[in-house]
Amino acid sequence: MKRAIIPYNEYLKPLAKKLRKRLTFSEVKLWNEIKHKKLLGYDFDRQRPIGPYIVDFFCKDLQLAVEVDGITHEESAVAEKDAVRQKELEALGVSFIRFDAMLVVNNVEAVVREVVNWIEDYEQKYGIPEAVKRRREKG
Repeated sequence: MKRAIIPYNEYLKPLAKKLRKRLTFSEVKLWNEIKHKKLLGYDFDRQRPIGPYIVDFFCKDLQLAVEVDGITHEESAVAEKDAVRQKELEALGVSFIRFDAMLVVNNVEAVVREVVNWIEDYEQKYGIPEAVKRRREKG
């Protein structure tokens, strides 16, 4: 399956770069677990512009956004914006997994396990992307 290319707003690149330098503790903790193709050979980017938004982590091969939501996401106005943003990105073919920041801090292993389970379900339905197969063969 050829992965879709989702356009993004070029003006978001400087902001994304700035956000990469200012990751929260929970984002750093999760990033350390998923960077360098550690999750079954899948490549994740951090603070990735997609469409008119920036997501915390994104895997192009899976079209998967992983969001780490801190306490501000519990505010109704922020939660409403999150819902609109997620719906718009899902319309572009992006899937979402959301985690509470405190869960990431206190039990990052459970978070990683949930992402791995999502990936395994994806692979059962759609197969393993060729780029990932090649990475796994290289070992």
